[in-house]
Amino acid sequence: MKLKILSLMLFLGLFVGCTQETQNKLSRSIQNWTGTNGTLDVYAGDKLAKKFIDIDKLSTASGTDDGITRPYRYGYGINDKNFNGKKDPGENRVYFEFSDYSTSYIFYESK
Repeated sequence: MKLKILSLMLFLGLFVGCTQETQNKLSRSIQNWTGTNGTLDVYAGDKLAKKFIDIDKLSTASGTDDGITRPYRYGYGINDKNFNGKKDPGENRVYFEFSDYSTSYIFYESK
């Protein structure tokens, strides 16, 4: 128990001593660990084309060897096939990614 309290105090001491930018990065990292339960709506023009719900987080891809940011984001969420905003039978958690390029596309796992 004492070790947990000491660890927490050490973390808080380091956090307070960090710059604002470093604190923001740490805050985003903690948010990524805890999740945000988001929704992603994908439109084709003015028509809703795809909906993913219960997304823990969206991540920006980076290269394995070079660490350079890639032009797409990815995540895991429930493929809301009937666009009602809740998980129904037959709607599964899937992997998806979407591009930052001007050509609109979305890639998703189809279960």
